[in-house]
Amino acid sequence: MDGPPQNDCCSVCHGNFNIPCQANCSHWFCGNCIMLVWHHGSAFQPCKCPLCRREITLLVPSEASLRQRQDNDVAEVLGKIERYNRYFAGHARGIFQRLQDLPFFLRRLLRELTDPQRSLPLVIRARIYIAMLLSAVYVLSPVDFIPEGILGVVGLLDDLLILLMFFFHIAAIYRSVLYFRHGGS
Repeated sequence: MDGPPQNDCCSVCHGNFNIPCQANCSHWFCGNCIMLVWHHGSAFQPCKCPLCRREITLLVPSEASLRQRQDNDVAEVLGKIERYNRYFAGHARGIFQRLQDLPFFLRRLLRELTDPQRSLPLVIRARIYIAMLLSAVYVLSPVDFIPEGILGVVGLLDDLLILLMFFFHIAAIYRSVLYFRHGGS
């Protein structure tokens, strides 16, 4: 999904999307509308999503918006979005925020890995595949920190922990890619 759903509208202005961007909570907004929401509150803190009230720490413009960058109005809004991302996307977040963001980043990453029109840098792809391989080897290997043969179901905890760490790791890698694409320096 490169853009918002067809039959959806911006939850701020209730109109058709103009320069749509997706927040890390997966909701779509007009670029200008979400910037107005941010400026209405404190400019020193990330704004909260008008729908789910989660903190928005990353805004990702749609591909169509990025292609219209030569238009002055679009360029101005994209510049504001990049500035927002520079302020709030690079900061450390808690484990709960990372857990909430996990589906958003994994969905976008999977879409990007399977779409031949998009390209992740080779180093990023290599890091993802190496992490995937090492996690799979550990989960499938008979050698465990907590052996399943002795402790039964409790022995699966280390495997689940490794999988969770794998998902967090690749989500953090992809978050940094999005950060540098849309505002990072």
